[in-house]
Amino acid sequence: MATASPAADGGRGRPWEGGLVSWPPAPPLTIPWTWMGPSWGQHPGVGDAARPPRLGPGNACGVRVAARILDASGCSMLAPLQTGAARFSSYLLSRARKVLGSHLFSPCGVPEFCSISTRKLAAHSFGASMAAMMSFPPQRYHYFLVLDFEATCDKPQIHPQEIIEFPILKLNGRTMEIESTFHMYVQPVVHPQLTPFCTELTGIIQAMVDGQPSLQQVLERVDEWMAKEGLLDPNVKSIFVTCGDWDLKVMLPGQCQYLGLPVADYFKQWINLKKAYSFAMGCWPKNGLLDMNKGLSLQHIGRPHSGIDDCKNIANIMKTLAYRGFIFKQTSKPF
Repeated sequence: MATASPAADGGRGRPWEGGLVSWPPAPPLTIPWTWMGPSWGQHPGVGDAARPPRLGPGNACGVRVAARILDASGCSMLAPLQTGAARFSSYLLSRARKVLGSHLFSPCGVPEFCSISTRKLAAHSFGASMAAMMSFPPQRYHYFLVLDFEATCDKPQIHPQEIIEFPILKLNGRTMEIESTFHMYVQPVVHPQLTPFCTELTGIIQAMVDGQPSLQQVLERVDEWMAKEGLLDPNVKSIFVTCGDWDLKVMLPGQCQYLGLPVADYFKQWINLKKAYSFAMGCWPKNGLLDMNKGLSLQHIGRPHSGIDDCKNIANIMKTLAYRGFIFKQTSKPF
């Protein structure tokens, strides 16, 4: 499978000039670019000069359609589509004309259609093939691996801390849906007895970690899961996503160093969701997931400080930001 290099366009992320991953087979509709109004901020490298020219009646290069898309949180974005780059199939185009009316696909002017039109498309089996693709810009990765550790803790803090919950969600970079889950509890060895503070904070009781595999065994099973899911294929681009840098910058390498265990290379690059959120929304989420959910008008899923529930919240936040046109990039620095 051919993939374009993220650096091919100087890191600016223009999907019509390269820099984003390709998906076989090629879909009937891809989005050449997505523009968001001033209140949203713009994609890197997409300025006025970068926008495709508006098509008029005399332009035979393709048809430009402006789609007003309403996302789940009630926010809209303008996604101009130019079929010269978007490559509408004649079948999809004819069906869309029947559903929405041929005037929407006229090269004269740039009409807008609201979420009602999107729902019409979905009702005519366009949900997976067209309406969903119109909702997401192309991402730089095929899969996002959402991770959130829970570890032994107390007041004052105990040392060393040890991972006791190890969850990963495999998020499809094209649909932003969860495709697979890895979830294991881990037996701590230095401080095998959980403190009352730890149980109250995380909801993890002693019986949930007693007799569970060691960190070394869990890491071996993570590698097996990664291989089974096709994530070790060099042609598949994936990256971990965490709420902060602590999980993969401090916790995992610190415990591995203490136990004399190697750290797999795939754990050495990640996206800090707090940084991604601040880039997208223009404010820092001081209280982490709680602030991000509030800022996006999302309901918090499950229990705070449950590793698997935190992963579900991270995935939900990512999906919402992707709906708004945000393209996720690596935030960690090379080790």
